Amino acid sequence: MEIKASQVKELRELSGVGMMECKKALVEAEGDIDKALDLLRSNSALKAEKKSARVAADGVVKLYISESYATMVEINSETDFAAKDNSFIEFAKNIEARLADKKYLDVEDLKNDVEEDRQKLVQSIGENIQVRRLVTQEFETSKNIGTYLHSDNKLAAMVLLKEENEDLGKDIAMHISALAPISINPDGVDKDVLDRETNIFESQARESGKDENIMQKMIEGKVKRFLKEVTLLSQDFIKDPDISISKLLENSNNEVISFERFKVGEGIEVSSKDFADEVAEQLNKDG
Repeated sequence: MEIKASQVKELRELSGVGMMECKKALVEAEGDIDKALDLLRSNSALKAEKKSARVAADGVVKLYISESYATMVEINSETDFAAKDNSFIEFAKNIEARLADKKYLDVEDLKNDVEEDRQKLVQSIGENIQVRRLVTQEFETSKNIGTYLHSDNKLAAMVLLKEENEDLGKDIAMHISALAPISINPDGVDKDVLDRETNIFESQARESGKDENIMQKMIEGKVKRFLKEVTLLSQDFIKDPDISISKLLENSNNEVISFERFKVGEGIEVSSKDFADEVAEQLNKDG
């Protein structure tokens, strides 16, 4: 049967899927819009499932601040090219709008709410799209929370202060974004992380061939430097390296209660492949 352009247009507006895919679905559904929409939804879910195994390590971070909570969410694509696509940008904006309507404490809740839109986006862009992680910080007043979102939307941080100080919060959030501390103080450093670094320092010390006492001092010195580099209070303030974050807070009669930092793709293992091999592999998968 003949499929009219108006039918294709209507289905595209309903589904967000490309014109050719819409026309194929209408032909298969013999012009029935509802059946064609069901076919597209089914096909979209299937394609999304196929692409879900592909590594998505690019994308954006979105940050929303209300009067009682702040939420950061990381949304991933496979490439920066896809992250700049208008459809992806609109998807991210819609997620940001959802953060304003609802306080999400679990990323799975957000994933469930946007799954249908995500599947449509995968169908439209042709890449794996994922809502990777989310964190929400509650507070009594927004003057206690400091936030920073880098201009490229790929790096963000937020910090909760004990006392109200908007400017200090913004400065410390920016510092956290840049220097990536892993805890507030040495007590918060994960034991496995500290053990791994200590083992490396021990191996390096033994390779030096020094006496045992000297080696122990070398190890202790390296551990101390490591903890200074990765703990927030010990770090030199990025805007004034002559003072530490600890001293900055002391001067302001304030304390850091908690902080969070998101960098797009951080911790995701990305394999390095020859581009031609990768294209050939993907054609075989999608074919």
